[in-house]
Amino acid sequence: MNQATLDFIREHAEADVRQLALRKLKNPEVDLMYALEQIAGRQKARIKIPSWAVKDGMIYPPHLSMEQCSSEQTARYKAGIAGKGELFVDLTAGFGVDTAFIAEGFQRVVSVERQERLCQIAAENHKRLGLKQIEVICGDGIAYLHQMSHADLLFMDPARRDAHGGRTYDISDCEPNVLELIGEMTEKADRVMLKLSPMLDWRKAVEDLQSRKVSPVFVNEVHILSVANECKELLLIVTKNEKPLHIYCVNNEEVFDYQAGQTKQALICSRITNPCFLYEPNASLMKAGCFGEISERYQLAQLDDNSHLFVADREIPDFPGRCFVVEQMTSMNKREMKQALAGITKANIAVRNFPLSVADLRKRLNIKDGGDVFIFATTVANLGHQLFICRKKS
Repeated sequence: MNQATLDFIREHAEADVRQLALRKLKNPEVDLMYALEQIAGRQKARIKIPSWAVKDGMIYPPHLSMEQCSSEQTARYKAGIAGKGELFVDLTAGFGVDTAFIAEGFQRVVSVERQERLCQIAAENHKRLGLKQIEVICGDGIAYLHQMSHADLLFMDPARRDAHGGRTYDISDCEPNVLELIGEMTEKADRVMLKLSPMLDWRKAVEDLQSRKVSPVFVNEVHILSVANECKELLLIVTKNEKPLHIYCVNNEEVFDYQAGQTKQALICSRITNPCFLYEPNASLMKAGCFGEISERYQLAQLDDNSHLFVADREIPDFPGRCFVVEQMTSMNKREMKQALAGITKANIAVRNFPLSVADLRKRLNIKDGGDVFIFATTVANLGHQLFICRKKS
């Protein structure tokens, strides 16, 4: 890239890219499209991959690739569970975020990507990061799989959109089809890490993978990965070795793990008399559906089978989710609601196992959105529909 373009990028690093695109260039040597791509990419990287954003000379791909790549936080988590070894192969490398972080634990790394431009970017960035052990191969990951020998770890992040751009949520609908390849992958690697859509039903994914009659495989670990209480990734560790399935529910630095097996039943409230605290599990726990495990570990009672909210008369400092102080509890009786909601004009409303939507309930209560009051509308065993009026525990 010429010096004029590099100078333009540095000079306008903080600029609004949309406004910058409308300006008339003074220097005809500036490659404006490339410059705008790099400025936007670095601005995105400051949030998504901060350790890269502070390094001079890092190259960023087009907008779609930046949107689809892993964040530094999730890439570091994958590096942690990947461990160490001699050879790691990434069959769907993109511009190399996951590859780069996982690579630090391996002596040799092969990064396979079909798009030539992404390969060029990855190769340049790996040099700047000092990752000399990575070999970038521009080609089809499946073709490489067929001809490769043995690796300690194989990684695949199949595409989650169909030919028409629609999102796919079933493992068999991803491209490439993991179900057709997993046997060969486990033959050629000690461990296989699959990164799948967070919308996927992890139980069905495990069942689909383990239903193979020829060359059976086993899912040893399921990692449900959330950032700031938003479910981002579903990671599966697959091998040819049968082991008890372990589930890891991760939200930022919180990790709730348990061994899958006989489903535990959550303790259901038989009666409620002025509960002090209400607990809402984080997004990863909700995705896992491990409400029996939560109930047992923290000795909490769930409000109802399908409400997925817990109450207690004590505070649990390390609960993996949000804790609220319950100020009042009311049925849907008009007189009771009016009394309980007196003086409340704004509130954050959530519904769990409740017949009304948030919008419908907000209209019925005549309460605006916002403020520091939280109203949970839910169903309670033996009591029916109830409102919990709370404030978030600081």
